[in-house]
Amino acid sequence: MDWITLLRSLQSDFIKRLNSGCLLHCETPGNHSELTIISGERLTILRNFCWLMAEKYKRTSPVRNVFISNLKGKLGEEVVKERLADLITEVDYEKRMGGDGRHDFTLTKNPEIRIQVKSRHGTIEQVRWSVSAEEVEKNTVIVCILIKQEVNEAQSEYHLFLAGFLPTTMIKLKTGKISFGIHQLLYGGGLLSYLENFPTAIDNDHIDSQNPQIFYEQKKIIKEIESQDDFLDNNDDIIDYKHRGNIRYELGEYEGAIEDYNQAIKINANDEDIYYDRGNAHFDLGNYELAINDFSKVIKIKPNYTDAYYHRGNARLIIGDKQGAIEDFQKAADLYWQNGKIEEHKDTQAMILDLEIEESLDILNF
Repeated sequence: MDWITLLRSLQSDFIKRLNSGCLLHCETPGNHSELTIISGERLTILRNFCWLMAEKYKRTSPVRNVFISNLKGKLGEEVVKERLADLITEVDYEKRMGGDGRHDFTLTKNPEIRIQVKSRHGTIEQVRWSVSAEEVEKNTVIVCILIKQEVNEAQSEYHLFLAGFLPTTMIKLKTGKISFGIHQLLYGGGLLSYLENFPTAIDNDHIDSQNPQIFYEQKKIIKEIESQDDFLDNNDDIIDYKHRGNIRYELGEYEGAIEDYNQAIKINANDEDIYYDRGNAHFDLGNYELAINDFSKVIKIKPNYTDAYYHRGNARLIIGDKQGAIEDFQKAADLYWQNGKIEEHKDTQAMILDLEIEESLDILNF
């Protein structure tokens, strides 16, 4: 079982306990706790800070609105600060005001690793967190906090839940915004370990700070690529082109990956996996029409290739083809169900529901 599957399984258990109120509660900083309670002097300090910020930025919005917005954010940040303790460093609010596309914390040992906190009030079934393409680009992790009580000036105590987190490498978004519910998040108990796996910052512009595994292995992989160059000059081997293309893709060298996939396709034009991999590379470059073409070729070769439907749906959604996206997501959901992938089925069905609601609102000209 890979770590993502494990954290999704733990997330399902957490959601069940969240409904029943049987949660882990630890007040020791640096230790995991599903529930954090903020009240008393600690809350007063946060309130005073938020009133100060509201006065400072009252020209942009009514003072009360700015206060509420800031307090929601600070409550969430307080949860993350307590849970991760010395592992992270808080931003200096005197130097910048929080907002979309920016970060709330950095990893203390590696400031290139940035963390964005999203706080929302609502019911478990309806609460949604949203991120913009800019936030995805500029942050490494999105941490989601669920606030039980409505946020206002008079509330004397807040119960806050660490709803979960998402590495931004898992969010395929180049433009606009995307929203997700608690079922789409990874279990918050894995956040500390995930961040601890990032090494200390070193002076190397080529290192991928978004992925700790790639970070550790990159130099070895680069040597592997170089060693294959000479071999491939004299050997038209589809397996090696695919392998090198996959390595380049993991390193973010999407153009180079596509070149290798093109060579592999010249050798074997009926390998659906190569088209799928090339489609993902086109997607990450923002070439959505080319990605759609490749995913369509995958489906033509192998009609039950579930992930091809899912990713083609994402590409169609980005270019504005909502109906096409819904059709692809529905096919993917059906195949996930047939293959026993229950969580993937639920996640995809939730996306379909959101899109159908949006379609209805568009028709009504809301």
